[in-house]
Amino acid sequence: MNKPLIEACVDSYASCKAAAQGGADRFELCAHLAIGGATPSHIVFNQVKRDFDVKINVLIRPRFGDFLYTDIEMEEMCEEIKWFKDNGANGVVIGALTEDGDLDEEKMKRMMACAGNMDVTLHRAFDMTRDPFAALESAIKLGCKTILTSGQESDVVKGKELLKQVYAKAAGRIDIMAGCGVKKWNIKEIHDYTGIKVLHTTGRKSAIDSGMKYRKSTVFMGLPSLSEYEIWRTDEQEFRECAEIVHSFN
Repeated sequence: MNKPLIEACVDSYASCKAAAQGGADRFELCAHLAIGGATPSHIVFNQVKRDFDVKINVLIRPRFGDFLYTDIEMEEMCEEIKWFKDNGANGVVIGALTEDGDLDEEKMKRMMACAGNMDVTLHRAFDMTRDPFAALESAIKLGCKTILTSGQESDVVKGKELLKQVYAKAAGRIDIMAGCGVKKWNIKEIHDYTGIKVLHTTGRKSAIDSGMKYRKSTVFMGLPSLSEYEIWRTDEQEFRECAEIVHSFN
Protein backbone atom coordinates (compact mmCIF):
# COMPACT_ATOMS: atom_id res chain seq x y z
CA MET A 1 0.00 0.00 0.00
CA ASN A 2 1.00 3.61 -0.66
CA LYS A 3 4.16 2.82 -2.62
CA PRO A 4 5.14 5.43 -5.23
CA LEU A 5 2.93 4.93 -8.29
CA ILE A 6 1.82 7.07 -11.20
CA GLU A 7 -1.40 6.23 -12.98
CA ALA A 8 -2.07 7.60 -16.45
CA CYS A 9 -5.61 8.77 -17.11
CA VAL A 10 -5.97 7.92 -20.80
CA ASP A 11 -8.82 7.77 -23.30
CA SER A 12 -7.11 6.72 -26.52
CA TYR A 13 -4.55 4.31 -27.89
CA ALA A 14 -2.23 7.24 -28.70
CA SER A 15 -2.35 8.49 -25.11
CA CYS A 16 -1.67 4.99 -23.80
CA LYS A 17 1.38 4.74 -26.04
CA ALA A 18 2.75 8.08 -24.86
CA ALA A 19 2.12 7.25 -21.19
CA ALA A 20 3.65 3.78 -21.48
CA GLN A 21 6.79 5.20 -23.08
CA GLY A 22 6.81 7.91 -20.40
CA GLY A 23 6.92 5.44 -17.52
CA ALA A 24 3.32 4.85 -16.44
CA ASP A 25 2.88 2.22 -13.75
CA ARG A 26 -0.82 1.79 -14.52
CA PHE A 27 -3.51 3.03 -16.87
CA GLU A 28 -6.94 4.23 -15.94
CA LEU A 29 -8.47 3.53 -19.33
CA CYS A 30 -11.63 5.42 -20.15
CA ALA A 31 -13.39 7.23 -22.98
CA HIS A 32 -14.41 10.87 -23.38
CA LEU A 33 -12.23 12.63 -20.83
CA ALA A 34 -13.74 15.92 -21.97
CA ILE A 35 -16.86 14.99 -19.99
CA GLY A 36 -15.00 13.48 -17.05
CA GLY A 37 -14.64 10.00 -18.51
CA ALA A 38 -16.89 7.09 -19.39
CA THR A 39 -16.50 3.35 -19.98
CA PRO A 40 -14.05 2.69 -22.86
CA SER A 41 -14.71 0.53 -25.87
CA HIS A 42 -13.82 -3.15 -25.74
CA ILE A 43 -11.83 -2.75 -28.95
CA VAL A 44 -9.55 -0.06 -27.52
CA PHE A 45 -9.07 -2.12 -24.36
CA ASN A 46 -8.00 -5.14 -26.41
CA GLN A 47 -5.59 -3.04 -28.50
CA VAL A 48 -4.00 -1.51 -25.40
CA LYS A 49 -3.75 -4.84 -23.58
CA ARG A 50 -2.17 -6.43 -26.65
CA ASP A 51 0.47 -3.76 -27.20
CA PHE A 52 1.53 -2.39 -23.79
CA ASP A 53 2.90 -4.14 -20.72
CA VAL A 54 1.10 -1.83 -18.29
CA LYS A 55 -1.65 -2.77 -15.83
CA ILE A 56 -5.07 -1.58 -16.97
CA ASN A 57 -7.76 -0.39 -14.60
CA VAL A 58 -10.97 0.37 -16.47
CA LEU A 59 -13.38 3.18 -15.67
CA ILE A 60 -16.95 1.91 -15.39
CA ARG A 61 -19.23 4.90 -15.91
CA PRO A 62 -22.18 4.72 -18.29
CA ARG A 63 -22.75 8.44 -18.75
CA PHE A 64 -21.84 12.01 -17.90
CA GLY A 65 -23.36 13.50 -14.75
CA ASP A 66 -24.12 12.36 -11.24
CA PHE A 67 -23.45 9.00 -9.61
CA LEU A 68 -27.06 8.19 -8.71
CA TYR A 69 -27.68 5.15 -10.88
CA THR A 70 -30.89 3.44 -12.00
CA ASP A 71 -31.39 -0.32 -12.02
CA ILE A 72 -30.85 -0.39 -15.79
CA GLU A 73 -27.60 1.56 -15.45
CA MET A 74 -26.49 -0.82 -12.72
CA GLU A 75 -27.19 -3.77 -14.98
CA GLU A 76 -25.07 -2.15 -17.70
CA MET A 77 -22.18 -1.46 -15.32
CA CYS A 78 -22.21 -4.95 -13.86
CA GLU A 79 -22.13 -6.54 -17.30
CA GLU A 80 -19.24 -4.26 -18.31
CA ILE A 81 -17.31 -5.22 -15.16
CA LYS A 82 -17.81 -8.92 -15.92
CA TRP A 83 -16.59 -8.44 -19.50
CA PHE A 84 -13.43 -6.60 -18.50
CA LYS A 85 -12.74 -9.15 -15.76
CA ASP A 86 -13.10 -12.04 -18.21
CA ASN A 87 -10.80 -10.29 -20.68
CA GLY A 88 -7.88 -9.57 -18.38
CA ALA A 89 -8.29 -6.15 -16.81
CA ASN A 90 -6.23 -5.56 -13.68
CA GLY A 91 -9.01 -3.63 -12.03
CA VAL A 92 -12.08 -1.45 -12.32
CA VAL A 93 -12.75 2.12 -11.26
CA ILE A 94 -16.27 2.53 -9.89
CA GLY A 95 -18.53 4.59 -7.65
CA ALA A 96 -22.20 5.00 -6.76
CA LEU A 97 -23.89 7.42 -4.39
CA THR A 98 -27.22 7.66 -2.63
CA GLU A 99 -29.44 10.67 -3.25
CA ASP A 100 -28.27 12.05 0.12
CA GLY A 101 -24.62 12.07 -0.92
CA ASP A 102 -23.39 8.95 0.84
CA LEU A 103 -21.51 6.07 -0.75
CA ASP A 104 -24.17 3.58 -1.86
CA GLU A 105 -22.81 0.48 -0.19
CA GLU A 106 -25.40 -1.89 -1.65
CA LYS A 107 -24.67 -0.85 -5.23
CA MET A 108 -20.95 -0.88 -4.54
CA LYS A 109 -21.20 -4.41 -3.11
CA ARG A 110 -23.05 -5.55 -6.22
CA MET A 111 -20.38 -4.15 -8.55
CA MET A 112 -17.54 -5.47 -6.40
CA ALA A 113 -19.06 -8.95 -6.43
CA CYS A 114 -18.87 -8.80 -10.23
CA ALA A 115 -15.25 -7.62 -10.00
CA GLY A 116 -14.20 -10.63 -7.94
CA ASN A 117 -10.47 -10.53 -7.26
CA MET A 118 -9.76 -7.52 -9.47
CA ASP A 119 -8.42 -4.34 -7.89
CA VAL A 120 -11.17 -1.81 -7.20
CA THR A 121 -10.68 1.95 -7.14
CA LEU A 122 -13.39 4.22 -5.79
CA HIS A 123 -13.35 7.10 -8.27
CA ARG A 124 -14.10 10.77 -7.72
CA ALA A 125 -17.66 10.05 -6.69
CA PHE A 126 -15.78 10.25 -3.38
CA ASP A 127 -15.36 13.98 -4.02
CA MET A 128 -19.14 14.40 -4.27
CA THR A 129 -19.92 12.82 -0.90
CA ARG A 130 -21.19 14.92 2.00
CA ASP A 131 -18.87 13.28 4.54
CA PRO A 132 -15.50 12.23 3.10
CA PHE A 133 -14.42 10.47 6.29
CA ALA A 134 -17.56 8.34 6.37
CA ALA A 135 -17.01 7.54 2.68
CA LEU A 136 -13.41 6.60 3.46
CA GLU A 137 -14.49 4.11 6.11
CA SER A 138 -17.16 2.69 3.79
CA ALA A 139 -14.61 2.20 1.01
CA ILE A 140 -12.24 0.40 3.38
CA LYS A 141 -15.02 -1.79 4.74
CA LEU A 142 -16.09 -2.69 1.20
CA GLY A 143 -12.55 -3.75 0.28
CA CYS A 144 -11.60 -1.05 -2.20
CA LYS A 145 -7.86 -0.90 -2.82
CA THR A 146 -7.67 2.78 -3.81
CA ILE A 147 -9.59 6.04 -3.54
CA LEU A 148 -9.07 8.61 -6.31
CA THR A 149 -9.68 12.11 -4.98
CA SER A 150 -8.92 15.79 -5.49
CA GLY A 151 -9.71 16.53 -1.86
CA GLN A 152 -13.28 17.51 -2.78
CA GLU A 153 -12.07 20.58 -4.66
CA SER A 154 -11.65 21.50 -8.32
CA ASP A 155 -7.98 20.45 -8.24
CA VAL A 156 -5.49 18.81 -5.91
CA VAL A 157 -3.75 22.01 -4.87
CA LYS A 158 -7.01 23.55 -3.68
CA GLY A 159 -7.89 20.26 -2.00
CA LYS A 160 -4.53 19.53 -0.38
CA GLU A 161 -5.71 20.14 3.20
CA LEU A 162 -8.45 17.50 2.96
CA LEU A 163 -6.09 15.21 1.04
CA LYS A 164 -3.69 15.43 3.97
CA GLN A 165 -6.44 14.64 6.46
CA VAL A 166 -7.85 11.73 4.44
CA TYR A 167 -4.40 10.25 3.90
CA ALA A 168 -3.65 10.44 7.61
CA LYS A 169 -7.03 8.97 8.53
CA ALA A 170 -6.57 6.12 6.05
CA ALA A 171 -3.41 5.17 7.95
CA GLY A 172 -2.19 2.74 5.30
CA ARG A 173 -5.45 0.80 5.11
CA ILE A 174 -6.14 1.93 1.54
CA ASP A 175 -4.21 3.80 -1.15
CA ILE A 176 -5.16 7.47 -1.41
CA MET A 177 -4.46 8.59 -4.99
CA ALA A 178 -4.39 12.32 -5.69
CA GLY A 179 -5.90 13.25 -9.03
CA CYS A 180 -7.29 16.24 -10.95
CA GLY A 181 -4.91 19.00 -11.90
CA VAL A 182 -1.79 16.96 -11.13
CA LYS A 183 1.10 18.56 -13.03
CA LYS A 184 4.86 18.21 -12.93
CA TRP A 185 5.19 21.53 -11.11
CA ASN A 186 2.84 20.60 -8.24
CA ILE A 187 3.52 16.89 -7.65
CA LYS A 188 6.25 17.53 -5.09
CA GLU A 189 4.13 20.15 -3.33
CA ILE A 190 1.25 17.69 -3.01
CA HIS A 191 3.52 14.90 -1.80
CA ASP A 192 5.41 17.08 0.70
CA TYR A 193 2.21 18.53 2.17
CA THR A 194 0.06 15.40 2.28
CA GLY A 195 2.43 12.43 2.25
CA ILE A 196 0.63 10.97 -0.77
CA LYS A 197 2.84 8.93 -3.13
CA VAL A 198 0.17 7.67 -5.54
CA LEU A 199 -0.66 10.19 -8.27
CA HIS A 200 -3.07 10.25 -11.21
CA THR A 201 -2.56 12.48 -14.26
CA THR A 202 -3.36 12.79 -17.95
CA GLY A 203 0.15 14.04 -18.63
CA ARG A 204 -1.22 16.51 -21.15
CA LYS A 205 0.88 19.50 -22.11
CA SER A 206 -1.50 21.40 -24.36
CA ALA A 207 -4.21 20.65 -26.87
CA ILE A 208 -3.05 19.39 -30.25
CA ASP A 209 -4.31 21.35 -33.21
CA SER A 210 -6.42 19.37 -35.66
CA GLY A 211 -5.07 18.50 -39.08
CA MET A 212 -8.26 19.78 -40.69
CA LYS A 213 -7.72 22.59 -43.20
CA TYR A 214 -11.39 23.28 -43.83
CA ARG A 215 -13.08 24.31 -40.58
CA LYS A 216 -16.74 25.04 -39.85
CA SER A 217 -16.60 27.45 -36.91
CA THR A 218 -20.38 27.74 -36.47
CA VAL A 219 -21.07 24.06 -35.72
CA PHE A 220 -20.45 22.20 -32.45
CA MET A 221 -20.77 18.42 -32.15
CA GLY A 222 -20.92 18.59 -28.36
CA LEU A 223 -20.37 21.25 -25.74
CA PRO A 224 -19.95 24.69 -27.36
CA SER A 225 -17.11 25.42 -24.91
CA LEU A 226 -15.02 22.71 -26.60
CA SER A 227 -13.38 23.26 -29.95
CA GLU A 228 -13.98 20.59 -32.59
CA TYR A 229 -10.44 21.26 -33.81
CA GLU A 230 -8.46 20.46 -30.66
CA ILE A 231 -7.30 16.96 -29.70
CA TRP A 232 -6.53 16.15 -26.07
CA ARG A 233 -3.69 13.64 -25.77
CA THR A 234 -1.02 12.59 -23.27
CA ASP A 235 2.40 14.05 -24.02
CA GLU A 236 5.21 11.49 -23.63
CA GLN A 237 7.84 13.91 -22.31
CA GLU A 238 5.40 15.63 -19.98
CA PHE A 239 4.35 12.29 -18.54
CA ARG A 240 7.97 11.15 -18.22
CA GLU A 241 8.84 14.22 -16.15
CA CYS A 242 5.84 13.57 -13.87
CA ALA A 243 6.80 9.90 -13.52
CA GLU A 244 10.41 10.70 -12.63
CA ILE A 245 9.24 12.90 -9.77
CA VAL A 246 6.81 10.29 -8.41
CA HIS A 247 9.36 7.49 -8.72
CA SER A 248 11.87 9.54 -6.70
CA PHE A 249 9.68 9.36 -3.57
CA ASN A 250 10.76 6.99 -0.81
